[in-house]
Amino acid sequence: MVTVEEIENVSKLMKIDIDDHSEYLDKVKKMISYFDILDSAGVESEEISMPEISIESLRKDEFIPFEDKLIEKMNHYKGTYVHAPKMS
Repeated sequence: MVTVEEIENVSKLMKIDIDDHSEYLDKVKKMISYFDILDSAGVESEEISMPEISIESLRKDEFIPFEDKLIEKMNHYKGTYVHAPKMS
């Protein structure tokens, strides 16, 4: 299903420093098995009703420039990277 090498590759692509990639192997397998459960829920026959909205009732789409650097407004950033909380 998932290998340590795949976790190592994804962590490199995401620029996340992980000392022991095998530590996350079971966690990733549990997440994938949970997605399999959700996929087998059988909601294809459920009807989703959405009200029709006319184009005139939508807001006008306009560009509003943001002058500040967004990365500097974030709480957890270092250089050009944003630090996320540790997985547990």
